[in-house]
Amino acid sequence: MYGQIFPYFCLGVCTIGLFIRIITVGYTPVGTSGRNKEKQEADVLNTSGIYSTVRHPLYLGNFFMWFGLALLTQDLWFNITFILFYWLYYERIMYAEEQYLRKKFGQEYLDWSSKTPAFIPKWSQWHSADLKFSIRKVLKKEKNGFAAMLAIIYIFQLSGLIIREGHFTYVRDFWFYAMAFGMVSYFILKFLKYNTSWLNEEGR
Repeated sequence: MYGQIFPYFCLGVCTIGLFIRIITVGYTPVGTSGRNKEKQEADVLNTSGIYSTVRHPLYLGNFFMWFGLALLTQDLWFNITFILFYWLYYERIMYAEEQYLRKKFGQEYLDWSSKTPAFIPKWSQWHSADLKFSIRKVLKKEKNGFAAMLAIIYIFQLSGLIIREGHFTYVRDFWFYAMAFGMVSYFILKFLKYNTSWLNEEGR
């Protein structure tokens, strides 16, 4: 029974992370809260919504999403190693981003960062986001993580089944259909992103 329930618990942990990312991305304007591949980018300083409680909500969301997947191993030392690696890796990224924001926004950034925790939210100082929620931006930006989360959990479940059975096999259970839903959603949104303007929204 424990073995059957535990993957759902892991999915719940992942979903917490996805939810944090959704409420972060959905309330932010264009030019912020994105994937800065080549250089830092921030047209405005986000200080409302979830940014009023924590300075790095996307990395907090990433942590829960990846930690939920790491828990699937049910290996204590693997999970301890994961937490330490995540902390060491993202600490340097957060430091670089904060240096950039400090230089660009000056005192505005210092005033906000002095009262806002870096990684553990302080929910008591929440105040609503300045913009309305954009479901289109969420669908455009978060399709990868959603599909990958369901696919990885399914692969874990399938691998465990193959090991137990001693040969390749699969069943059309909840995890199979969840993975299929995630992949179909991904390809539909991918098509809409590159072949239509439906997911585009001015200023978002």
